[in-house]
Amino acid sequence: MKKDNEKKPKKLLKVLLNLILIIVLLILIAMTAWYIYKTETSKDKEKNTLSYTQLINEIVNKNVEKIEMTVGSTTLKVKLKNEEEEKKAIIPNTQVFMELVQQQTLENNEINLEQKSQSILMQIPSYIISFLPTIIMLALFIMIFKMQGLGEKGQVYDDTERKTKVTFDDIAGLDEEKEELKEIVEFLKRPKKFTEMGAKIPKGVLLYGKPGTGKTLIAKAIAGEANVPFISMSGSEFIEMFAGLGASRVRKLFEKARKLSPCIVFIDEIDAIGSRRTSNSGAETENNQTLNQLLVEMDGFSSEETIIVLAATNRPEMLDKALLRPGRFDRQITIPAPDMKGREEILKIHSKDKKLSQDVSLKNIAEDTAGFTGAELANILNEAAIIATKKEHMAITNEDLDEAVKKVTVGLEKTSRKISEKDKKLTAYHEAGHAIVSQFLPTQTAVKEVSIIPRGMAGGYTMYKSDEDKYYISKTEMEEKLIALLGGRAAERLILNDISTGASNDIEVATKIAKDMVTTYGMSDIIGPISLKDNEGQLEYQMFGDDMQDAIGKEVKKLIDIAYMNAQEILKQNIETLHAIATELIAKEKINEEEFNKFFRD
Repeated sequence: MKKDNEKKPKKLLKVLLNLILIIVLLILIAMTAWYIYKTETSKDKEKNTLSYTQLINEIVNKNVEKIEMTVGSTTLKVKLKNEEEEKKAIIPNTQVFMELVQQQTLENNEINLEQKSQSILMQIPSYIISFLPTIIMLALFIMIFKMQGLGEKGQVYDDTERKTKVTFDDIAGLDEEKEELKEIVEFLKRPKKFTEMGAKIPKGVLLYGKPGTGKTLIAKAIAGEANVPFISMSGSEFIEMFAGLGASRVRKLFEKARKLSPCIVFIDEIDAIGSRRTSNSGAETENNQTLNQLLVEMDGFSSEETIIVLAATNRPEMLDKALLRPGRFDRQITIPAPDMKGREEILKIHSKDKKLSQDVSLKNIAEDTAGFTGAELANILNEAAIIATKKEHMAITNEDLDEAVKKVTVGLEKTSRKISEKDKKLTAYHEAGHAIVSQFLPTQTAVKEVSIIPRGMAGGYTMYKSDEDKYYISKTEMEEKLIALLGGRAAERLILNDISTGASNDIEVATKIAKDMVTTYGMSDIIGPISLKDNEGQLEYQMFGDDMQDAIGKEVKKLIDIAYMNAQEILKQNIETLHAIATELIAKEKINEEEFNKFFRD
C-alpha cells in the first residue's frame, strides 16, 4: 500500500506535464493560425492601398497631408489632402524611405510625419512565427523523450510491480504441467537448497499452446505460489518505430528485475520480438536489435539472482533458435486444451460464483465441449449467466447452458428472420441429409440436434455429440467425415434436382480435409506416405517432379467424388426417412436427439 501511495503523485505529475505540453502546443498553433488569419484578412480588406511608387508620386505632387508610421513596421498610414479615408502603403525598407523622402520631400511639402512605437503584444506573433520551427522541434523531442520514459517506466514498472493472488488452486486440467512447474516455485522460495547441490534451475521457461489454454494464468500462479513480484509485458510493447527503444526497454526491464529479485519476468506473445532473424534491413532491424538485447540479458544474469523468465506463445515454430538453446529458454512446456475431466474441473472453478440449478450437470457440458479451452469454457458459463438473467430465471438451467454452447459455437439464433417456404424446404432437406448420412457412418458421433433456424452465418445446423476426446484420427474416420459433410449437398441434388450455395462451407471444409489427407498425413495410395508441406505450411512439391501437382489434384478430387457418391447412396437407401425428417423440420423447425432417433426405431 505504501508503494502504491508513493506512485500516485508520480503518475499525477506525469499526466499534468503531458497536459501542460499539449496545452502549450495548442496555444502556439492557435496563435499562429490567428496571426496568419488576421494578416490574410487584413490584406483582403485593404482596397485603398498605395504602392511604393504611387506614394512617392503623391508626395512629389504635394497631395500628402499626413504620414503615420510605426517603428519597426513597413506599413504606413497615408492621409491624402483630397480624400477623407486614410490609405495604406507598404515600403520595402524603412530606413531608405526616411532618407529618401524626409530630406527631399517631407520638409518642403510640410507633411505631418507621426512615428509611433509598436506594442509589445503586437510583436509577439511575429516573434512566435520566427521561432515556431525551433519550438515545434523542441516539443517533439520532449514528447519522444517522455514516450520512451513512459514506455520503460510506466508500463513495465508502475503497472506490473505487484504480487498476484492467483495460485495453482485456480488452475484445473493441467495436473502434469503444474507438477513440472512446482520445482520452479520451490527454487524461488528456497534457492540455496538447489545451489548447494550444484543444480541450476532453468533461466527461462517457454509456455506454448492454443490461445485461451491458460499460459498467462500459469505464469501468475507460479508468482503467486512463490509469493514473489510478477513483472509482465507483452512482446508488442517492446516494438517501437524509433530505433533503439525496444532494446532500451529490455535493458530497463531486466535492471528492475535484478532489483526485485527473486521475481518472475513474464513476456506474453514473445513471437512478436522473438521470431526468426532475417536480414538487417528496413523495419526488421529494430526487431533484431530487440531480440539480440533479450538474448544478451538472459545470458547476463546468473541463477544466483533468482530471476525466472517465463514466456508464452501460440506459434513456437516462429521463434528464433537462439532463444530455445540451453541456457536461455531451457524448457518448453506445452499447455494443451483440457480433456473431459479437465474441462469439468475448469467448469467447477468458473461456476463458483454462478447460481446453478440443482439439475445442472457440468459433466454433460464437459462432454459436449471437446476441444474447448479454459477461456472458452469460462465464456460459455458467462453467456449462460447472461441468458438466464435475460429470461429472468432464478438460476442457470440446462437450457441456458445449451443455448450458450450453441451461441458460442454456431452463433446467435435469428428467430425474427423471415424465410420463404422454398428456402425452408431446401434447408430442411440439407440438414436432414447431414444427419441421416452421419447416422449410418460408424465413426461419426451421434446427432444431438437438427435445426433450420438461422444461427450466425448458417441457415441451419446439425449438432453432434462429442462425448470423447480424440488425439488421433484414422483414415476411415476422415473418409467418413467427408461423406457426412457432403450429405447436405447430396440431399439437395437427390430431392430438389438442384444445388445451392448453402453447402459452400461444407465443401470448403471437406476439400481441406482431403488436401491434408494427401499432402500432410500421407494417406494417398498413389503419392504415398510423404508430407509435402514445409515448416511454414506451404506446399513444396517441386522436388518430386512436374507431375506431382497434377497427382495431388487428382487424388483430392477422387476422395471428394467417392464421398459424394457414398452420401447419395446412403440417402437413396433411406429416402423415406429423409422425407419424414425434412417434413418434421419444416413443421417444428428444430428436433432434438430423442425425436431424431425415433425415426430409426420406427
